[in-house]
Amino acid sequence: MLKRFAHRLVKPLVCSTMAVIVTLAAFAPAHALTDQEQKTLKDLNQYFNSVKTMHGDFIQFGPDGSQSDGKFYMARPGKVRFYYNKPSVLDIVADGKSVSVRDRKLNTQDIWPLGQTPLRFLLSDTIDLQKDTNVTNVLVEEDLITVTIFDKTKFNSGTLTLIFDAKDYALKQWTVTDQQGYDTSVAVYNVVSNGPSNPELFKIDYLSNARQGKN
Repeated sequence: MLKRFAHRLVKPLVCSTMAVIVTLAAFAPAHALTDQEQKTLKDLNQYFNSVKTMHGDFIQFGPDGSQSDGKFYMARPGKVRFYYNKPSVLDIVADGKSVSVRDRKLNTQDIWPLGQTPLRFLLSDTIDLQKDTNVTNVLVEEDLITVTIFDKTKFNSGTLTLIFDAKDYALKQWTVTDQQGYDTSVAVYNVVSNGPSNPELFKIDYLSNARQGKN
């Protein structure tokens, strides 16, 4: 089921990663982080935990070279929405406990536990990349910081790669690799942090599944 979810997330014309992003691939064992790498993670934690709301634009790159884009809205803890522009018909919502992937054209949706997706790392109330994740690599460059996380859930194991601005630690992009080695990336831009947030954006219509005769 999660493979189907991930497949739909990377197909902009039918469908992410928010996509997004729930079928992952195995990764090499972590190396011991240096003092500088640990300090970098501490600085990233501090930035992340200072941001409670965020909104902006996103563009998603699929493994087949396809692209889709739209608007995203985030309110920590637990809430995010990705609204895909046409011709995509996807609308992805996390309400704090579940993630819904809705097809606006077919008026159908699938729901998964938020805690079983990589979104939980970005949406937790207090983020601690050192304590709460298995960081396998930290690469600090002049402009960017890349953090690779090995993620294991009851559904799949794999890697989540987060890319940050090296100057202000703002999140720029994340990438998930599927079991065949294909990457799906989501980049965010025109981001506004700690602005007003509308709770109505993060509501999931659970009765819709009942009306569809789903569990």
